Amino acid sequence: MGHFSPLSPLLAMASAENAPMVLSGVLLSLVIVYLASKLGGEVSKALDFPPVLGELLGGVLVGASALHFLVFPESGAQATDSLLMPILQWIGGLSPEAVTEVFESQSDIISLLAELGVIILLFEIGLESDLRELQKVGYQAAIVACVGVAAPFAAGTVGLMTLFHVPTIPAIFAGAALTATSIGITSKVLSELGQLKSREGQIIVGAAVIDDVLGIIVLAVVASLAKTGEVDVMNVIYLIISATAFLLGAILLGKFFNQAFVAIVDTLQTRGKLVIPALIFAFLMAFLANAIHLEAILGAFAAGLVLDETDRRKELDQQIIPIADILVPIFFVTVGAKANLGVLNPAVAENREGLAIAAFLIVVAIVGKVVTGWSVFGQSNINRLAIGVGMIPRGEVGLVFAGIGSASGVLGKPLEAAIITMVILTTFLAPPFLRLAFGQSLEAPSVVEPVTLERDTQTLS
Repeated sequence: MGHFSPLSPLLAMASAENAPMVLSGVLLSLVIVYLASKLGGEVSKALDFPPVLGELLGGVLVGASALHFLVFPESGAQATDSLLMPILQWIGGLSPEAVTEVFESQSDIISLLAELGVIILLFEIGLESDLRELQKVGYQAAIVACVGVAAPFAAGTVGLMTLFHVPTIPAIFAGAALTATSIGITSKVLSELGQLKSREGQIIVGAAVIDDVLGIIVLAVVASLAKTGEVDVMNVIYLIISATAFLLGAILLGKFFNQAFVAIVDTLQTRGKLVIPALIFAFLMAFLANAIHLEAILGAFAAGLVLDETDRRKELDQQIIPIADILVPIFFVTVGAKANLGVLNPAVAENREGLAIAAFLIVVAIVGKVVTGWSVFGQSNINRLAIGVGMIPRGEVGLVFAGIGSASGVLGKPLEAAIITMVILTTFLAPPFLRLAFGQSLEAPSVVEPVTLERDTQTLS
């Protein structure tokens, strides 16, 4: 138990005094975020690339790599690194200590809004995904996910140990970082390309969800390995059982919940009678997933899948879009802003070893996921390259691995730089590559969905 400090009331008072400046910092940061996302998205669209790529690059431009308007303490930045802080210091007449407090608080709030953004994104993707179609490709998605985890993990770990003589535990950590797939980035690109409901799109999304579950388990294993040097077998078993039970339970209970949901919505008379109950359900599912040590986004995705089966789905889709338009760009710009491309500078001596390892990791990261497309069987005229490319981006998931490895002291600077480089490049390469991979099938999607069309017709009538 901590001892009482006579400064505690003063610190509490200082925090209260700084609250208006924290709000000012958040508002200014949001102005930067929205300008970066909109300008980046428009440029990307004009060049015929998915707008999400522009949002990521907009984040890079305003973040730690270039302009330093949006930097974060967890990336190693300090208040003096942020170009917003001198403005706030001048306006509020803040002391250096107060500036640090404002910087940390406003960074936490922006990160929290970004988390909320990805929860809304996955809820929206769940609503857009067809559960019946996902079930049809379920076993194929599971095979794709397993290959997409096993191939890069084995190749990365063994390659680092044999070619670069990296010790076992750091090599396992780097191999684990290669297993991730960013469902947020991939599904957004698929949605923008109009391929989310194609057979390829459904396999990619299904595999990315399973990948996320497997990623959580792998992360738990390597994190316990980093802390103790041994794996907590019971924790791994618990994660496997809880993740499987959560997803299956949500889908099975959904059939009963849907009728109750529609009945509740029909009895409400005030504004937001559809979207607010839907968000209550999405946030509750995200909370439950988080509470049992899974990812909150998994719960939000499951909630979207469940509500996709209701006859108010199309109306709900329309009402979620403006909420997503407000929160989702914060997530993508923040991912770009946190990525520091300074680790790619070969002029810095300690980066050179990292660059050699990074080149190896990038090859493994791309090849290890592209091969997953050829693990799909029993499907004629399937775009295997698109499935493989769709699994490439590591996004925020890969950065989480790098962050935990760095915090635990397992990763040396060159290896940490190499992992971050791999995450950045796979994240930025995937959207244009996915566009090219789908090039031959954009005019004629590979699946016709009579079930969905029939359901939509009933909804309209």
